[in-house]
Amino acid sequence: MNLNQQIESWLLSQRAQLVARDRPFVTLSYAQSWDGSITLQSGEPLALSGEPAMQLTHHLRSLHDGILVGIGTVLSDDPRLNVRQWQGPDPQPIVLDAQFRIPPGARLCHLSDKRCWVLTSAETACPVDSALEVIRLPGDSAGRVSLHDALGELKQRGINSLMVEGGANVITGFLKQKLVDAIVLTVAPRLVGGYKAVGDLQFSDRAALPKIAPVFTDTLGSDVIMWGRVQYDNVAGDEDADHAGAS
Repeated sequence: MNLNQQIESWLLSQRAQLVARDRPFVTLSYAQSWDGSITLQSGEPLALSGEPAMQLTHHLRSLHDGILVGIGTVLSDDPRLNVRQWQGPDPQPIVLDAQFRIPPGARLCHLSDKRCWVLTSAETACPVDSALEVIRLPGDSAGRVSLHDALGELKQRGINSLMVEGGANVITGFLKQKLVDAIVLTVAPRLVGGYKAVGDLQFSDRAALPKIAPVFTDTLGSDVIMWGRVQYDNVAGDEDADHAGAS
């Protein structure tokens, strides 16, 4: 069994344990440098992982019903969020875009086989001829989409497994709200000294910080692949009641 098959088998076994819930199983997957950077600075794309790790990413996409990124990733990377380097179905592309800033020229607005879902709390009307499906959800005082409401809506729409790829605000928001079930992390052998993937999680008790257990590691090309379950300690006072999200 090669590494891709090991991770697939493990991921499917974890997912099978958490099916009876009101939200999808969430897998967080992204690439970073050895010093934890995902790019040089916010809004500037930087390719880090090698070809085998990129194929793994596309393999993981094919195993999920949906794939979610924030509007920042759309503006900087203009992704397609499909499966190109692996044999498998494309997941449903989903963008978290509280202020509805997705540009009409984005590639996600012109997909041939799927309509991209945009989760927003804005009242801005979607153009009639747009290939997007706008899903309006409640926002908090800052206008951010509630991640709990978003995941509940996605579950209602048949998304039982969701892959979250970034960017930093989205990664931090999902971890802060204790909504990540599994993580598959690619660590590239580079030192960037730039923009980090995980920001302030605002846990008052250090013992309540998310832990990875069990954790597995292996190499794929020149990259290190780390994966495992994300565990949270339910310590009183650490649960945020506002269920805020990310823009």
